Amino acid sequence: MQASDPKKTATHLPQGSSASPSTDLNGLDGLDGLDGLRPRPSAAAVEATRRALNGVLKDTQIVTDADALEVYATDWSSAGAFPPDLVVKAESTSDVVHVLQIANTHGVPVTPRGLGTGKAGGALPLAGGIVLSLERMSRLIEINPADMVAVVEPGLITGDLMSAVEDVGLFYPPDPNSFAICSIGGNVACNAGGPRALKYGVTRPYVLGLQVVLPTGERIEVGARTLKHVAGYDLTGLIVGSEGTLGVITEITLRLVPKPGAVETALVTFKDTHAASLAITRVFGAGVLPRTLEFLDHHALSAIRAKTPGRFPENAGALLILETDGPSHERAFEDLSRAAEVCSDQGALDVLVAQDEMQRTRIWEPRRVLSMTLTESAPHKISEDIVVPRSAIATFLERVYALSTDNDVRVATYGHAGDGNLHVNVLFDDAHKQAADRTVAAIMAIAVELRGTISGEHGVGLLKRAFMPLEHAPPVLALQRRLKKTLDPQDILNPGKILPLRGVTE
Repeated sequence: MQASDPKKTATHLPQGSSASPSTDLNGLDGLDGLDGLRPRPSAAAVEATRRALNGVLKDTQIVTDADALEVYATDWSSAGAFPPDLVVKAESTSDVVHVLQIANTHGVPVTPRGLGTGKAGGALPLAGGIVLSLERMSRLIEINPADMVAVVEPGLITGDLMSAVEDVGLFYPPDPNSFAICSIGGNVACNAGGPRALKYGVTRPYVLGLQVVLPTGERIEVGARTLKHVAGYDLTGLIVGSEGTLGVITEITLRLVPKPGAVETALVTFKDTHAASLAITRVFGAGVLPRTLEFLDHHALSAIRAKTPGRFPENAGALLILETDGPSHERAFEDLSRAAEVCSDQGALDVLVAQDEMQRTRIWEPRRVLSMTLTESAPHKISEDIVVPRSAIATFLERVYALSTDNDVRVATYGHAGDGNLHVNVLFDDAHKQAADRTVAAIMAIAVELRGTISGEHGVGLLKRAFMPLEHAPPVLALQRRLKKTLDPQDILNPGKILPLRGVTE
C-alpha cells in the first residue's frame, strides 16, 4: 500500500401533475398518480384555520406570503412543486399540539417538515394545507456522558450534533451524506443511514425515546432513557421511519457510543465492477467489519473524471472507499491491511492509503459531491436507493447494465455497497423519459426479486409509494392502512405518502 497523493432533476411525476407514467410492469404502472388523495382544503377552511392559529401563535410563526410559501413547495427530490396554503414555524411542542388540534377541527392537512433535504418527496404538501416546519426547534437540550445519551429537538442539524458529542469524547454514528445541512428529526422520520451504517447501523438503533404529537393533537412520550426497554409494544420503533405520517416528533433521546480512537482510510481501484463486487463480499469473509465500504461504478467514475481529469487511473473501471476504525491506529490499520490484502487478491489495481486528514478528505470529496456531479452530467436524473444482499450485488449490476442498454439510458451506480445499499441513478434526456420510467420500475422489481428492498435510507414518500406492492403483500399493506387510520382517523397528517393511493384493497 502507498500514500495517496442543482439543477432540477427529473422525477417519476411531472410537477404538480396527477399523471402517471405508462410503464406496465406486472400490473404496476409506475407512480399511481394523485387519484384518491384527499382534496385541498377550501378557502374558508384555510381562513378559519389561520384565524384560529393567530389566536395561539405569534404572527412571526405564520407564513402566508406567496413567495415565502414557494420555498416549502419543493424538497431535494424534485418531485414537483406543491405550494402549501400556510406555513407554521413551531417553536415548542405546545405549538405542534395547537396546530394539529386546529387542523383536525377544520379538516386541513398538515405536512411536517425538517430542513427539506429529503429525496423521496416525503415533505411535500400534496394536498396543500399547512406545512409544519420544525426548523426553529433546534436546541441541543442535553449531552450526558454518564448515561451516554443526548436529548435534542428535531430541527438540530445532524452535523452540529456529531461535533458536539465528539467534543466530549462520544460518537453519534449515523452519517447521511447531507449531515452538514439536514436535521436530526428528518433523519429519525426517514430512518436515515449513511456510509457508517455498515458497521454501526442506521438511525433506529440510536433512538431510545421520543416525544411525539399524534395526528389528533395528543402528546405522548414513548421509549425510555435506557438501553433496555421491553415493556409494551415498540412504539418508538414504529415512529422511527414513519416519515411524518403517524406523528410529529418534537424531542428525541439518542444513544451515543464511545468515539473511536483512530480511523484509517484507503482508496482501492479495480479494472471493472465485477471484480469490485466480488471483493466486497470477500472482505467480510476475511473477518473484517469495515467502518465504511463505498462503491463507485464506471459511469460514476466517468462523471468524476469529467470534472477532475487525472484524479483516478484511466484503467480503473470501479473503486471502493474502504475505511476502518478502532481504539488505536494499530488496530484500525491492521483491519485495513487485511481488507486491502483481500482486495489485492481479487485483482485490485492499486490501494492508496491516506496518511493524514487532508488526504482522507481528498479521498472522500468525490463521493460526497457525486450526486450533484451526476446531476450535472445529464439533462435529467432519477436517483434511487435500493438494497440487495451483498452476495447479489454483482448479479444486480449485470442485470441493471443490460437494462440500461435495452432502454437506451445511462445508469450510474454508487453507494454503501458494504451493506448492499446502492444508489442507482438513471440519466437521460427528454426523449427518453418513458424509457427512464420503465428502467426505474424494472430496477425496483429486480431488487425485490433478489430479496432486497426498494429503499434503504431515503424512505418511500411520494416517489416510491407505487412500488410498495412489489415488496408488501396486500394483507400487509391493508394492515398498514388500518394502523394509519387508527392514529390519524381524518387523514390529516402528511396524506398521500408511503402507501399507494390505488391498487390495494382493504
